[in-house]
Amino acid sequence: MSLPIDEHVNAVKTVVVPAAGMGTRFLPATKTVPKELLPVVDTPGIELIAEEAAELGATRLAIITAPNKAGVMAHFDSFPDLEATLAERGKTAQVQKVRRAAELIKAVPVTQDKPLGLGHAVGLAESILDDDEDVVAVMLPDDLVLPTGVMGRMAQVRAEFGGSVLCAVEVAEDEVSNYGIFEIEADTAEDDVKKVKGMVEKPAMADAPSRFAATGRYLLDRQIFDALRRITPGSGGELQLTDAIDLLIDEGHPVHIVVHKGKRHDLGNPGGYIPACVDFGLSHPVYGAHLKRAIKQILAEHEANDVSDVK
Repeated sequence: MSLPIDEHVNAVKTVVVPAAGMGTRFLPATKTVPKELLPVVDTPGIELIAEEAAELGATRLAIITAPNKAGVMAHFDSFPDLEATLAERGKTAQVQKVRRAAELIKAVPVTQDKPLGLGHAVGLAESILDDDEDVVAVMLPDDLVLPTGVMGRMAQVRAEFGGSVLCAVEVAEDEVSNYGIFEIEADTAEDDVKKVKGMVEKPAMADAPSRFAATGRYLLDRQIFDALRRITPGSGGELQLTDAIDLLIDEGHPVHIVVHKGKRHDLGNPGGYIPACVDFGLSHPVYGAHLKRAIKQILAEHEANDVSDVK
C-alpha cells in the first residue's frame, strides 16, 4: 500500500528514472548488459540512484524501461537461492549486498515502447502517481551528483517558492555548448538559488545567457504532465522535457535552480564513467589504498613513455 504524502519527509513520493536508452556509447558491453547495471566499483548506477531517492524520502522508483531491458527491473528482485548459498558459506556481507536494492525502495516498471525523448519518458510516469502527489522528482541515471542531498535542498526551495526546481552546475565558458543553459533573473537572497527565465539548449559560447548548466535532477510540479501533452515533438519526433518546462515558465509558473557546488560524474559515456569508478574506488574502504598505489604506478609508466616518445 502506498504511504500518504504527509509521511514523506520532503513531500516527494515518486522518483522517475528514465532508463530506456540503448547505451550505444558503451557498445559492445551493452549488447547484453543494460548501461544502468554497469558497476561503479561494485554497485550498479541504478542502485546508486535508488539510494539517493530513498535518502530524499521517496518510497517509489518509477523506472522507465524498454521492452528489451528487463534486467534493470530484475536487479530489484529478491534472490533467495543466491542468498541461501551465500549464507551457508558465512558470507553475510555479500547477502546484505544482494538484498540491498530491494530494501532501499519499491521499484515500479513503466514501459516506453519507443525512444520518443525524455519528455515522453517522464510523461509516462503520470499513470502511476497517486492523487495526493503534486510534485514528482526526476533523476537521470547518467548523472551522479555528489555529495548526494541536492534533491533535499531543492525540496526546501520548492517549499519556499513553489513551482518547479531544477539542479544546475556552473561550467566553464568553453563547455556551455555541451549543455542546456539557464537564463536567469536577478539573484534571490540565497546564493545557491536563482529564478529561471528560460533555457537555451547547447548555445554557442557567445550566445549563452549564463554558465549555469542543467544536470540530471528535477523536482517538477504536477502541471508538467499537462505541459508535456501540449508541446509538439522536436527533431527526431522526440518530446523534450526542456520544452515543457519552457512552456510553464512562459505561462508564469515559477521555476528556480539550485546551483550545486559539488561534483558531477557523467555515467552516460566511457569518458565520464571511468573517472567515476576511479573516484569511488579511491574512497572505497577495501580497494582505495591499493587503487591509489596502482594509479601512481600507471601514471609514472605513462609519463615515462611520453618522455621516451618525445626523444
